[in-house]
Amino acid sequence: MKPKERIAKRASRELKNRDIVNLGIGIPTLVAEYIPENIQVFLHSENGILGVGPAPKADAVDPDIVNAGKLPVSIEEGASFFDSAASFGMIRGGHIDVSILGVLQVDRSGRVANWAVPGKSVLGVGGAMDLLEGSKKVIVTTMHTTNEGEPKIVEELSYPITSWRKVDLIITELAVFSVQEEGLLLIDKQPNVTLQEIIEKTGAHFEVDQNLIEISDLDGVVAK
Repeated sequence: MKPKERIAKRASRELKNRDIVNLGIGIPTLVAEYIPENIQVFLHSENGILGVGPAPKADAVDPDIVNAGKLPVSIEEGASFFDSAASFGMIRGGHIDVSILGVLQVDRSGRVANWAVPGKSVLGVGGAMDLLEGSKKVIVTTMHTTNEGEPKIVEELSYPITSWRKVDLIITELAVFSVQEEGLLLIDKQPNVTLQEIIEKTGAHFEVDQNLIEISDLDGVVAK
């Protein structure tokens, strides 16, 4: 599997039956392809859809049905449509069980920066602040380093912070960290990745769970 698909697949394991889930732009959108068949979740998009499905095939794209990132999406049976006010009312009212977000950086306390790079033009924060503050659980899905090889998990943020709310879980192509009160705890790693490699590519201190496990692909989960 490609690294981003591996991340999305691992994130899908965190979902529970009947969860209402918001998928952010980038890697999070891939999670829709790996929802376990034995559970039913309801994917939410902040532009006003509840019941988003996997990405449509090329011959089934409807230009009028897109997610908040303006990407074409499919719709599950029973989906509903509503305006942005109602959508953000769901978020701010605490009705989103899980949000899965991409980031530019995440620090050792679990706080994220995902909307602005100083000196560069950006589209804006979108719903990220609301999702961080209003969701019951927040999962970060990100590549472990930047294209230049710099750590994205850092001791302190150097980009503008998105919210003071800490995320709950950080999933990369190398490892999974649980965010604890005292900092980051390494709980999973890929079988072909050494602990030393994770240490070298992580810019923040972390502890290692004594029950550290290796992520396995031998679970029969395939893309829909």
